[in-house]
Amino acid sequence: MTQPPAPAPLPPVLFEATYRGARHVGFGLPGTGTRLTLHPVAETAVADAFRTTDGSADAVRAALATGPGTDVAVDDPALRLLPPLLPTGTDNALLSGFMGTHTKKWGGEKAPADGPFTPPKWFFKGFGDWVRLPGEPLVVPARPVALIEEPEVALVYVNDADGTPHYAGYTFGNDLCDIGLHRQDPGYNPYCKLCDTALAPWLFLGPPPATVTGRVTIVRDGATAWEGPFDCGGDALYFDIADMAAHFFSFPAARRPGLVNYLLLGADEASFHDGFRIADGDRISIDVKSHGVAFANTVRFTAPAPVTPFPGAAARP
Repeated sequence: MTQPPAPAPLPPVLFEATYRGARHVGFGLPGTGTRLTLHPVAETAVADAFRTTDGSADAVRAALATGPGTDVAVDDPALRLLPPLLPTGTDNALLSGFMGTHTKKWGGEKAPADGPFTPPKWFFKGFGDWVRLPGEPLVVPARPVALIEEPEVALVYVNDADGTPHYAGYTFGNDLCDIGLHRQDPGYNPYCKLCDTALAPWLFLGPPPATVTGRVTIVRDGATAWEGPFDCGGDALYFDIADMAAHFFSFPAARRPGLVNYLLLGADEASFHDGFRIADGDRISIDVKSHGVAFANTVRFTAPAPVTPFPGAAARP
């Protein structure tokens, strides 16, 4: 019997963290109960490593791991992982992405390689401080129409002083949004995206992945309420990833010097398409089985904030 080909090895992984008040970088994807080796770095050192080297895993590691490092338990309470390359001035990071990118939404076809490129629709999520880490709540407006989880690949770029974008690697996210609002009227899509997004802290130092498979599990009141598979690798996309990124960076606003860009590549069909509706307090777990990454976040509906009325404005009933 012919054996299926072995999966391609995963690229090296980089992560950043704060530990006892200082910023550090580490390498590798830890397992449960393992320890991490941290190397102290200046705030911009990791971004600078991608801007000033060829961006290869070896070059980046050589630029950052200059000493023996500090051995730390992965569950040390003083350790806080960070979104990849997130600057302290979080307004200098942009979280955005593409819509309708999967072949499922294009009759299973791929974009013609020999024709003019027609870009997918693009959306804006927020700045760097809108990114949530695994374990943090994902806050949504008080009365969403119908939420949807969206496991996605997120490409990470950092611009140099001339505005040239340098690709750093990729991670994974959950682009929670109000698909029900979007379906009421596609013009409402900017509102639809005003929900928190989670990003995993692990940056894979390689080209965008062709295959990404995993499973979503949504837990409500301690029991599994819905689960299903997903596929968000490049082979599942209608558009060529390089073309998508090149078109995005053709806009000068995306090339602001020093800007970090998180680019979400689009999601597979999910719980909404199966008739499930996410509720306040649901815990969404994303298990990216192809890459050994798992993360979870709890959804929290927030009460509307009081708004100071204009002088002389009549109160709404």
